[in-house]
Amino acid sequence: MRTVTVHSGNYQVLIGPGLLKEAGERIAQAVRGRRCAVVTDDCVGPLYAKALVSSLEAAGIRADVLSFPNGEQHKTLETFARVVAFFAERELTRADFAVALGGGVVGDLTGFAAACYMRGIDCVQVPTTLLAAVDSSVGGKTAVDLPMGKNLVGAFHQPKLVLCDTDIIAKLPQPLLRDGAAEMIKCGVLRDEELFRAMADGSWRNDLEDAIARCVSIKRDYVDEDEFDNGARQFLNLGHTFGHAVEKSTGYTLSHGQCVAIGMVMAFRAAGVPEDELVRALENCGLPTASPCGLDELCAAAMLDKKRRGGAVTLVLPEKIGKCALKRVPVAELRDWFKRGMGETACA
Repeated sequence: MRTVTVHSGNYQVLIGPGLLKEAGERIAQAVRGRRCAVVTDDCVGPLYAKALVSSLEAAGIRADVLSFPNGEQHKTLETFARVVAFFAERELTRADFAVALGGGVVGDLTGFAAACYMRGIDCVQVPTTLLAAVDSSVGGKTAVDLPMGKNLVGAFHQPKLVLCDTDIIAKLPQPLLRDGAAEMIKCGVLRDEELFRAMADGSWRNDLEDAIARCVSIKRDYVDEDEFDNGARQFLNLGHTFGHAVEKSTGYTLSHGQCVAIGMVMAFRAAGVPEDELVRALENCGLPTASPCGLDELCAAAMLDKKRRGGAVTLVLPEKIGKCALKRVPVAELRDWFKRGMGETACA
């Protein structure tokens, strides 16, 4: 088992096999409450909720389960209202806590509900997708979407513990592994050339525990330096300004990982850095590399990106594999950057 400590929130990310069975004992050591709400979705719940509840109850923790429909289209204020109402119906107090059992949507939504309910209760993340394990479960960013854009309503709320059971991750279908691979490739592009090579040649699969831990450690370092996303943490947005625009423009029919993959290629092109090596790595992981959307659609979607501050957006632009830079771009110039990012495919 690997342990990564996030100092800014003073919690541990545990990565290894069999952690779902040990969840009750591990959680009892990390939080004070002995009552919780387990929030999951209708894909993950039937597979793992019973085992999690059994483990919690064996540790003396009472657990009630709420499930909502799977998918980004359900990461809404309406689902959020349903979750916090469930907390209230079950009479959770500020001494109690929430457990997010699922992928990024479940983790984001549950974390936001925990941040808001009674002005904040503890939250534990149990990621069941590779993307959630390497990215969204760590760092405390929580949110829901609005029709105008992704993650526009949210809060910073660090978990008390993250439990990543690699037995669950290893059983994932290929599309979910590909999604996570996009965020892992992003980590390699940011500051780990060796990880990038492992992603490109597929050798990361030989030691899943190590690969996840390396990505979590990279994210931990950025979060510890800049917990509230005002400086260095913005590097983690590599591919996301472009990618979120693709995601919104396609009506969330493409997954987050697919859109981040496309967004990274656009970032390389916009920066004038050859993208051939990145494209090969993404394609070897089964990820798309070209946007299906037109320039006008993408630029309109980018106007409400949460990374916009005043009249500018900070883009993460690669210099080479393992090194990137931040560039603050006036909104008036954003269309030019998107056009560069689309390369020969740019059209209205």
